[in-house]
Amino acid sequence: MILAGGAGRRLGADKALVTLHGQPLLRHVQDRFAPQVEELALSANGDPARLAFAGLPVLPDAQSQGPLSGVLAALDWAEAADAVVSVSVDTPFLPGDLVPQLWLAGDGGLAVAQSAGRLHPTCALWPRTERDRLRAFLAGGGARLMEFCAGAAVARFAATTPDPFFNINTAEDLALAEQALA
Repeated sequence: MILAGGAGRRLGADKALVTLHGQPLLRHVQDRFAPQVEELALSANGDPARLAFAGLPVLPDAQSQGPLSGVLAALDWAEAADAVVSVSVDTPFLPGDLVPQLWLAGDGGLAVAQSAGRLHPTCALWPRTERDRLRAFLAGGGARLMEFCAGAAVARFAATTPDPFFNINTAEDLALAEQALA
């Protein structure tokens, strides 16, 4: 059971709904991620009806403290799973071997993706054994992904063009993604 995460707002709109190459960003991520996992869910706050087209369960945060709140919601939701893998809804070029590489790197523990020397902690393997530590971290006021993931195993991915973890935050990023898909 896996989480496809983050329906953050930038570009003046819900990122999950921003159109790239004729489809919402969510659909691009869903298409790349779904073959790698048993089940998908979407971490998102607000009206879940706006995301109904994806046919996914929508997991709201119990308390909104950023992406880690969504990870905790997924760990709570995925009761029978050994782990959850998170990805960002604005990363349309995810590698087709993301999940197995995170599993191999993490060897059952927390693992984050890296490309071009840069960590991408929103793309990570979260074992259920991290749930209580994450809950305590958030309850203590923690919210920063990099802080929580300090010391995690790293799954290194080749730097390609486009970068497999390229995320779309601006109109310029969206234009670059359109060019890459053209």
